[in-house]
Amino acid sequence: MTLLIRNVRIIGGVRDFPDQSDIFIQNDKISAIGKFPSKKADEIIDGQGMYCTPGFIDVNTDSDHYLTLFDNPDQSDFLKQGVTTIMGGMCGASLAPLLYGSLESVRKWGDVRCVNVGWHSLEELLTVLDARHLGVNFGTLIGHSTIRRALVGESNRSLTKNEMKIFIATLERALKEGGFGLSTGLGYVHGKETSYAELKTLATVTEKMHGIYATHLRDMGDGLEASIDETLKLQKETKIRTLISHLMPLMGLEKSYTATLDALSNLSPSRDVYFDVYPFDMSVVPVYTLLPQWVQSGNIETMTAELEDPWKRKRIVKELPEIAGDDFVVASAPQNELLIGRTMRSLMEIYTTHSSQEALMKFMRATSLRAVVFYRNIDSSLIYRALSHPRSLIATNAASVRESHLISMLKPERAVRTFPKYLDMMRTSGDVAFEDAIKKITAIPAHLFGIRDRGEIKEGNFADCVGFTVRDGESSPLEIRLVVVNGTIAVKNGSLTGKSKGKVLRHIS
Repeated sequence: MTLLIRNVRIIGGVRDFPDQSDIFIQNDKISAIGKFPSKKADEIIDGQGMYCTPGFIDVNTDSDHYLTLFDNPDQSDFLKQGVTTIMGGMCGASLAPLLYGSLESVRKWGDVRCVNVGWHSLEELLTVLDARHLGVNFGTLIGHSTIRRALVGESNRSLTKNEMKIFIATLERALKEGGFGLSTGLGYVHGKETSYAELKTLATVTEKMHGIYATHLRDMGDGLEASIDETLKLQKETKIRTLISHLMPLMGLEKSYTATLDALSNLSPSRDVYFDVYPFDMSVVPVYTLLPQWVQSGNIETMTAELEDPWKRKRIVKELPEIAGDDFVVASAPQNELLIGRTMRSLMEIYTTHSSQEALMKFMRATSLRAVVFYRNIDSSLIYRALSHPRSLIATNAASVRESHLISMLKPERAVRTFPKYLDMMRTSGDVAFEDAIKKITAIPAHLFGIRDRGEIKEGNFADCVGFTVRDGESSPLEIRLVVVNGTIAVKNGSLTGKSKGKVLRHIS
């Protein structure tokens, strides 16, 4: 199979190309770049001067957490915004390795009863995903909580020496089988008590195998600066390439967030430390994370039981956040689908209360803490500074959900618009060179994760390409017109072809 893309303006190549260049693709690789007016191909596309870049790499996604890799393998929400490679296994939770065959660590996001788990090791999982014929390339980190919970259950105690040996052996095997690194979810129940010594030991093991460390910080609130200091200390001592997950500017913490950005700006250029952000002001969070910290222990059932204690419930209600009517929207609510799409204002009407805290408590009890919500808690005035920061990368932090499943889950805007909106913002501001904005979603993440032969328009690289047009003065000026994944056209003239051929990626140490 050969494909010739003519007359495009290449951004993200390994060298400068003329404004009207051609890209010749043979099978799944870029074969030649230049001007080929008489070259033949099985399919020829005239780009008519559109921009052509490497396929975008989304460094933090949730399609594995929500299990949509299985029921929605084409992952079209990513393709339609130019994403050809997604990374999973974030926030301490991955689909493998499973010591006992349980998907316990992803229960806060997806309904694990919907998947027939036929794997234990990472290699077995990747083989299963190979058979799903994904529409995008997929790579995964190894979830710290996934392994830890298999070893110690719901306890937050320290690992014994023997348990640490088992953990290290399990991690090393998973990294050898293609895992791209280790992720932690230190802000979640099963990660927050993890000691620094444990993190350093596991990060050292991961770095020796050339993996990356990604972390959901221990405290994104009042303890933000201390959490950043801990992460930077870990990176300095182990030299591991590091990604801080969804480091968003939360309301009320503007001073700490600004100090954090300054600290990251002042790092030596030789240090591989980045953070990911998205250009929207709503978070997508498991509803239990809105509980007071003292309630967040054990599993979902343990926390739900706490809500049924009348004395504790009164105390919890007082400590729940007060939420404005439209700053909270129900995204998913298993066994309570009629609540999906309801705002806090609507819930207050349903539960006949004038208190958002009372309504939130009743909602938590009705859904047994299994709901996921959109929560407007991000300071939009700082988002642009984060997006344009030299150490920021871009992520949807979302899943691609099949249209037929939208009765059980709402899509956040970031699931479908993150990358075009980011590029629009960078292009119109002029503060960041457009070439540098492209590198943030192509070459830099490819380097950080160790994704070989992708992230640049280059002869011999895999043919992951995005073509888009820019029209000044329109409400949606940047339009994705062409997406090629491993040499196969996934989006043509802005429409899905249904022929995308993503690959399951395996990290090579």
